Amino acid sequence: MHTIHWRKSTYSGDSSNCVEIAATPAITCIRDSKCADGPHLTVAPSAWTAFVSYAAAARCGKQR
Repeated sequence: MHTIHWRKSTYSGDSSNCVEIAATPAITCIRDSKCADGPHLTVAPSAWTAFVSYAAAARCGKQR
């Protein structure tokens, strides 16, 4: 079993209203930073990569 290390985006600064992720080779976990002991969403790394790519494109106005 892998130990997961939670991190938040550097864009978040000192804000506590963030999404945090913990990535392992097999899974990517996503949680609300305000509820660190609460539930988290687990997705395949490829799904997380696809989501981040889509969000970045949308931010730049390049949605498909």
